[in-house]
Amino acid sequence: MNVAVKDTAKQVIDALPENVTMDDIIHALYVNVKFVHGESEIQNGKGVSQQDAEKRLEKWLR
Repeated sequence: MNVAVKDTAKQVIDALPENVTMDDIIHALYVNVKFVHGESEIQNGKGVSQQDAEKRLEKWLR
């Protein structure tokens, strides 16, 4: 495992309150991974504009 990954996991866990459950920890790590992945995609030009997202979601919001 990459040292940076372990450090990130430790930081995420350390930021949580003392009375967390294992499910809370797993969820926090999952959200962090997805957020970092999304940021990376946006930086690489793979993101979707707000306008395009609204058009895509329009059929679901009717």
